[in-house]
Amino acid sequence: MKRYRDFNSYLREIFGERVQKLTLDAGLECPNRDGTVSNAGCIFCDSRGSGTGALINDGLSIDEQIVRAQSYMQKRYKAKKYIAYFQSFTNTYAPVPKLKALYDQALAFKNMVGLSIATRPDCIDEDILKLVSSYKKNHLVWIEYGLQSAHDMTLKRINRGHDAACFEQSVRMTDEYGINICAHIILGLPGEDREMMLQTARFLSNLPVHGIKIHLLYVVKGTPLSALYEKGEFSCLEQKEYAALVVDFLELLPPDMVVQRLTGDPVKSELKAPSWALEKSENLRLINESLERRDTWQGRLYRNATAGK
Repeated sequence: MKRYRDFNSYLREIFGERVQKLTLDAGLECPNRDGTVSNAGCIFCDSRGSGTGALINDGLSIDEQIVRAQSYMQKRYKAKKYIAYFQSFTNTYAPVPKLKALYDQALAFKNMVGLSIATRPDCIDEDILKLVSSYKKNHLVWIEYGLQSAHDMTLKRINRGHDAACFEQSVRMTDEYGINICAHIILGLPGEDREMMLQTARFLSNLPVHGIKIHLLYVVKGTPLSALYEKGEFSCLEQKEYAALVVDFLELLPPDMVVQRLTGDPVKSELKAPSWALEKSENLRLINESLERRDTWQGRLYRNATAGK
């Protein structure tokens, strides 16, 4: 038995079999890159928007991406059901008719049982939420909001372009529509110590957030973060330090929150540091080993996290 509520088990509870996410690039932009909020983007983000780059770099349509991804998932995992995951850039950053056309196109595929939309908390409104909510009747629906940190000073430092209050407002508005919410956070951001990172866990534990993706801050070539790293103004977490932080973080989360990710998946050719970020299996082993050694689990300190809310 795992000591945290993992995403695969959650999906099996609902569908009774393995379900795989298909990561999609809709060719949308980001207000933090097109000049609406900023031209620079987040300091850790590369030209692909932390996504696949399938449309921008490879020229593949949504249909082509789905066909290719389904074929791969069928061969590797024997999967027969899928979730359309709009990952690259900001996937609510377009007029509602365009968003509807994109979502409808993906969900028209056979055995597409879910829709997951990655976006920013400053790119949501009532009309978009009404559209997304309309898919709940026939599909599992998630909206994934990038928070990264609950600290405004950190969000400013990484040029995030919104504050923690914006995230909270969007979460509460989304929850009113009964849509599942996943928060993205990053451990190891510049200027943050252990206690600051754990304050982000406490912040999330007091909100109606249903899932989480925990990421390691790794350095991608050609990003502003890479320049800071090269000048010695930023250093990465050590491998065992990261594993311990993930366990500390999990202890403060609600026991029923779905853990969709425990570490990132950098592209080897684009990674500058740390090299151990490529060792996903080892990183997961260290996290699970730490949970066992400490005889702890997700939610063990949840009441402490929510005390006085």
